[in-house]
Amino acid sequence: MSSSSSSPSSAAQSLSIPRIVPLSELAETSQIVLSAKPRLINVTHQIPFACTLIDRSYPSHIAGLGPSGAGSAAGQPLINRRSSYIAPRQYTSTGASQNCILEQRRGHAALYSGIKSLENDLETIQIGWVGELADQDGYVVQSKNLSESHKQALKERLWQKEKVVPIFLDESRATGHYEGYCKTVLWPLFHYILWDEATDGRLEKKNWDDYVSVNQQFADAVVEQYQHGDIVWIHDYHLLLVPHMLRQKLPGAAIGVFIHAPFPSSEIFRCLPKRVEILNGLLGANQIGFQTYSYARHFISCCTRVNGYESTPRGVDAMGSTVWVGTFPIGIDAERVERQRKAPGVLPKMDAIRKTYKGKRIIVGRDKLDLVKGVQQKLQAFEKFLNDYPEMQGEVVLIQVTSPPLVENAKLEAKIAELVAHINGTYGSLNFTPVHHYHQHIDRDEYYALLSVADIGLITSVRDGMNTTSLEYIMCQSENHGPLILSEFTGTAGSLSGALMVNPWDYQGVARVIYDALNLSEEDKLVRYNQLHKHVLGHTAQIWAKNFIAEMTLNASTWDQSTPTPYLNQQTITERYRKAKKRLLMFDYDGTLTPIRKTPGAAVPQEHMLKALTALCADPKNIVWVISGRDQKVLEEWLGNVGKLGFSAEHGSFMRQPGGKKWVNLTESLDMGWKNDVIEIFTYYTERTQGSFIEHKRSSLTWHYRMADPEFGAFQAKECQNHLENAVLSKLPVEILVGKKNLEVRPTIVNKGEIVKRLLSQHPEVEFVMCAGDDKTDEDMFRALAGISNSCGAQKGSDGLIEPTGLPIGSQGLTGHGNIAPFSITIGHALKKTLANWHVTSPEELIRILGILAGTVDA
Repeated sequence: MSSSSSSPSSAAQSLSIPRIVPLSELAETSQIVLSAKPRLINVTHQIPFACTLIDRSYPSHIAGLGPSGAGSAAGQPLINRRSSYIAPRQYTSTGASQNCILEQRRGHAALYSGIKSLENDLETIQIGWVGELADQDGYVVQSKNLSESHKQALKERLWQKEKVVPIFLDESRATGHYEGYCKTVLWPLFHYILWDEATDGRLEKKNWDDYVSVNQQFADAVVEQYQHGDIVWIHDYHLLLVPHMLRQKLPGAAIGVFIHAPFPSSEIFRCLPKRVEILNGLLGANQIGFQTYSYARHFISCCTRVNGYESTPRGVDAMGSTVWVGTFPIGIDAERVERQRKAPGVLPKMDAIRKTYKGKRIIVGRDKLDLVKGVQQKLQAFEKFLNDYPEMQGEVVLIQVTSPPLVENAKLEAKIAELVAHINGTYGSLNFTPVHHYHQHIDRDEYYALLSVADIGLITSVRDGMNTTSLEYIMCQSENHGPLILSEFTGTAGSLSGALMVNPWDYQGVARVIYDALNLSEEDKLVRYNQLHKHVLGHTAQIWAKNFIAEMTLNASTWDQSTPTPYLNQQTITERYRKAKKRLLMFDYDGTLTPIRKTPGAAVPQEHMLKALTALCADPKNIVWVISGRDQKVLEEWLGNVGKLGFSAEHGSFMRQPGGKKWVNLTESLDMGWKNDVIEIFTYYTERTQGSFIEHKRSSLTWHYRMADPEFGAFQAKECQNHLENAVLSKLPVEILVGKKNLEVRPTIVNKGEIVKRLLSQHPEVEFVMCAGDDKTDEDMFRALAGISNSCGAQKGSDGLIEPTGLPIGSQGLTGHGNIAPFSITIGHALKKTLANWHVTSPEELIRILGILAGTVDA
């Protein structure tokens, strides 16, 4: 089944889930299905084209040319020109007939080349913000001032060009999203720069709201284009919430994310106020890719330490489905670079540069003027080089090109200019200038000419995702074989072993490596170059894109094919409840009637839960039991005031009949001598695991590590479990229950399932059975109910969702209950491995259902 792009909302309507999930929670994933020949929907912050409008039908002041256009007066700076604007260009009449000119956007060439290469195998759609629109003179045209006919014409032009779908953002929202949240919050954090300004939080809240709003607009645009079985690929930190938003509307979609920026360690990432929302946003995807293994490891660690999710080296367990986390180092379009560096305009510029710097050794640096690019460190290291090796003064020049960023940094620019003046004043002369600094965009021919004539490429980033300049430098050095000096903090450092690695903060070390590079033998240079060149050709942007999609397709095809547990149908359970003359209701406590808390003593019952439970017990048709792992004292203290409520404590070790006061010990005849051995082992691990503790019960022992370090606690729990299995289980009649952040040891014959069987045999007259639980100990209850027919059957709908049919699956059951289809309900996600027939995602949802059944909450 597929929906055409002409009906935007059809996909969203047919693929819905029970409720809207806030960013503080994870969205559920249903079974991933790919069509035989899926389309690929690429989602980037901006489309690959810069659009220049040549239709003058709108008023001139809209373009910033009239009184309201800043910089329109003679002699004033043109501050409202497009940031990538260089100079007016002449356009052909062919373009003019289309009312707009489309030019390849500056930057991100590797990304766009990789995506475009997939068009050979997949139908590809590109979605992104249209970016700054400008007229022929470079003046910005605000999209809000464009008429719908202008926008439609631009949409049609972009779709005809390369199936590009533009998103028109409100300028205020776009600024708050990009210059606000992306560039002042996420970008510094991802590059290990913490904020140093204290504010009242109002601006941060506005920027966050803009970030959420823009991400939602992107998600809506994807849903509008999505057809069943498509692949969605989202790029970079501008759109981290889109996967979560898409997952809610498209639970069966194959969604991938690639983060082109570095990803910080958990100690840095935990400083982000919206850390939970950002991680949950990303975990809406099926696969998340990073440049390096360390970035992937940092992300997994953040999911474990910050959000408390279970993880493996391969991914994160999110709502029962594994989000695969992998390393996919991006490269460049080697063929394009090879073609462009041999363009007719490059050779004359190479000759001009050689003539200008005749007899000099040339070191080249080309960076965006950002704090993390290490331009300041590079200049200070070069000064150290000139000071430590005076014989090189007058022999070596540094040509540093810094392209202006989208958001100017006046302080950094002034500091760089001051450093350049200082070095030139100290080590220069009338006929020699050691540093030539060009703070400007240079055209492509000049760029490749500069890389081709260089004797050394010098990159000293203090933190960088993927530095493509280093790869382009290698391609341009096929004749010269100049060595590459590369910061160990760049994303390419782990791959380019043939480069000379440096710590940009060690100025003396960088100076020494520069000297060594200048004195490398031709043989050494050739060996290093061949190694680097081979890597670049073997890891291109095309291979990167192909590998990511291939891995994603493989993961989708090997998806766990078990049928998801359907969401509890409120109408079905209400109708069955009302019709029954006698009902048996059984509930776990922790994680079922109340949320899981870090300490057991904090899980006190909530008032609305007590109200619903009391009303259920007051109905003479109902038999209500709480079957918990808690001890008798706690159950009596918290729930003892609820009349006619039956209790089973310590996983079935003790029972108290509804309305009674006496507890029956079902383990009285059992030997509890095993406790001494278990206490000794638990104590050993408690002393060595900070934050863990032992909970003593009459018939069981539990070791909790919820407050311990997540990774170390899980490691210690596995060690403790192995120890128990070898030392205790092999010789004593006990078993280990692996719970949520705990290990429990209890007698083998004691479990909640035995209590369920006992209650069913005591009440053969019941016509309605409901049982709810959340963890592995509650599976014993569901197993006991499996003898009765499964809950109202479920079958796959045509859109891939589970649709309850309302019909029993079988008729075999325990004696006297053959015609009952019990409602066994697990608390958790749809893909959780369980014997239950239904699920709800949280205790709050179950309590609401109980309130509806009891009449304390409106349906």
